[in-house]
Amino acid sequence: MAASDLRSVVHFALCSRILAILFQMVFNSLIPDHKADAFRAPQLHTLSAGDVVLEILFSGFSRWDAQHFLFIAEFGYIYEQNFAFLPLFPASLRVVAETVLWPLQWQLSLHSRLLLATMLLNTVLFVLSAVILYQLGVAVLRDGRLASLSSLLFCLTPASVFMSAAYSESMFALLAFSGMLHLEKGRPLTSCILFALSTAARSNGIVNAGFLLHSQLKHCSLYARPELKVTGKDSRKSWLSLVLRSVLLVAAGTVAIVLPFALFQYYGYLTFCKPDVNPALDIPPALLQLARVKGYRVPDKDGVLPSWCHHRFPIIYSYIQDTYWNVGFLRYYQLRQLPNFLLAFPVVALGVWAAWQYVLADPWYCLQLGLVGRKLKEETERDSKPLSDFHSHRVFVYIVHATALLTFGVCFMHIQVVTRFLASSTPILYWFSAHLLREAEPGHLARDSATSPPPDKFGIIPRNPLTALLRDWRDCSPTTRCVVGYFLLYWLLGLALHCNFLPWT
Repeated sequence: MAASDLRSVVHFALCSRILAILFQMVFNSLIPDHKADAFRAPQLHTLSAGDVVLEILFSGFSRWDAQHFLFIAEFGYIYEQNFAFLPLFPASLRVVAETVLWPLQWQLSLHSRLLLATMLLNTVLFVLSAVILYQLGVAVLRDGRLASLSSLLFCLTPASVFMSAAYSESMFALLAFSGMLHLEKGRPLTSCILFALSTAARSNGIVNAGFLLHSQLKHCSLYARPELKVTGKDSRKSWLSLVLRSVLLVAAGTVAIVLPFALFQYYGYLTFCKPDVNPALDIPPALLQLARVKGYRVPDKDGVLPSWCHHRFPIIYSYIQDTYWNVGFLRYYQLRQLPNFLLAFPVVALGVWAAWQYVLADPWYCLQLGLVGRKLKEETERDSKPLSDFHSHRVFVYIVHATALLTFGVCFMHIQVVTRFLASSTPILYWFSAHLLREAEPGHLARDSATSPPPDKFGIIPRNPLTALLRDWRDCSPTTRCVVGYFLLYWLLGLALHCNFLPWT
């Protein structure tokens, strides 16, 4: 059954990406582009016929912040606002464009190859993310069916358009979920490496250090339980040795996870704050002209140093978020932003509901920070199995992580970004949604391997529990219609709006 579920997830993930590309083409050809006041990378080369065709077909995936990623991949970090985007994703795009797509250099410009690399790379990363999320669900939830349904929902994520466009969401989801999975399997060193790479893709990867901290606290707490406590000098030395190893592991792991972000900030400091460095000499004249017209800041030893260079902690990332995007505590709470609050309401509601349901199931366990064994009736009875499903004790740290991200997003970020922020960072959105579906549709989702339909290998729409709910839409409960309808609606609207420079999440 596990192999069958995994094949279903891979099949559905591929179909989701192919359909996203096709719908992008349709929406981009039917809907005129909005003339948004957003950064647009200049075209420095004469377009070939191949460039024109590629632009017509796939330009919908180069909107909004995708312009920054493609610009960085092509020219490097030239303008100050480029430093809001970490380097792992644009560097990966450049590698794919210069290696896998190198034979196309006589038909396509570097910019076109980067755009094509975006779709190829993100398709692979997205499918792998769905697979890793399934494996993570099996490890944490102890329930293969729920893990499968969660991954199928991930294939229809409300942030779908960002998983295909030139954004780092697919890469970050893969690295973050992989780090969580390896930590669940007792591989903290591998987990730290993956979490560090996630920080090189997105700044919120730093928060993943909390998983390492909690895992070591829980490990140490096992030896502090009264029923396991052993007296004696040797046992105390052993316990102290365990604590020391855990402290060193957490300290070294946290440094490793934060290091990519810190090094990137140092690179920004050297670029703009050192008078003996003048990268502006290597900037193409057309880009310098664009900087003068638009007012973009470029490195210049003869100019006035940016104000952030004189801060006690000269961090370019926080300066850009503050100055260019007006990110700060409750700054977005304005009446004119009400539509964006409504846009983010579903994911905020799901996040709050998930945390509330989990805490309500066992408040005492949550107050003890998930560091003690649960003493639930189901787990103390003879021959009973450990609590599984969404309310498993292993889910606690993921609830805390999702709640922390949600709180930060609601209080500090542009509220509409919270949807893709959570959709690419935490499995809770998918686990809890799958949990709601199974509670609402026990008949539809309770299927035995003997009666389950054979896989539809050549069908356009794969046959799986999620598509079964769609086929029986009229018989589904209101909860199912709301959850699945939300995923489907945002999957479609994102492609229609974002790909035409219209505001989206």
